[in-house]
Amino acid sequence: MTQDIIDDVTRERYDAAGFGRPVGLGSKPALLIIDVQYRTTGTTPAPFDRAIEEFTTSCGDVAWDAVANIRRLLELFRSKGWPVLYPYVAPKKAFDAGALGAKVPGIMDIPDQGYEFHPDIAPLEGEILLPKRHPSAFFGTPLLSYLVQAGVDSLVVTGCSTSGCVRGSAVDAFSYNYKVAVPSDAVYDRSPLVHEVNLFDMGQKYADVSTTAELLGSLQAIGA
Repeated sequence: MTQDIIDDVTRERYDAAGFGRPVGLGSKPALLIIDVQYRTTGTTPAPFDRAIEEFTTSCGDVAWDAVANIRRLLELFRSKGWPVLYPYVAPKKAFDAGALGAKVPGIMDIPDQGYEFHPDIAPLEGEILLPKRHPSAFFGTPLLSYLVQAGVDSLVVTGCSTSGCVRGSAVDAFSYNYKVAVPSDAVYDRSPLVHEVNLFDMGQKYADVSTTAELLGSLQAIGA
């Protein structure tokens, strides 16, 4: 994570108040891969200014960097037989506009290809797909029911965007008393500043935030 975006005074205040202590992982984690579709990654790596010419919701080449790390986590989860779930944005219809469509009209005009999963992390048969209309992967979906059925006690939350669907899902997971891990380099956003501020805030209140490499070490140790 970039350290210089969050000022020292902010860090000192949170530390003095006792925020940001680690929670750790349980014995049965699940992986959430949120909205890693061409609509947020683009079909090829490109800087943000070029990427939004293809899909206005694209986050640019930072998405491809994150996808590479999500793939590392995905390979471990599959090898361990742990649950993998895909909350994703389904193709928008006119009746889906609602408040979000009014706020961000461009989301209503994404071509069908934009809704395809990025091939490097595309779901396999048996992995759970969860179409959603709102930021949190829990809102209006059966995600919680699947987690209970699988005996999950902790969640690794990856995907897009750090400030939106990732954050909303992490907060709701925390609210359901799950242990939450957010790998800082396996989530992405269109703004580096917004990305870092939200990582900091989640790490202080709702989740353990680390790099993918650090998290892989912790995951590999489960059951060892």
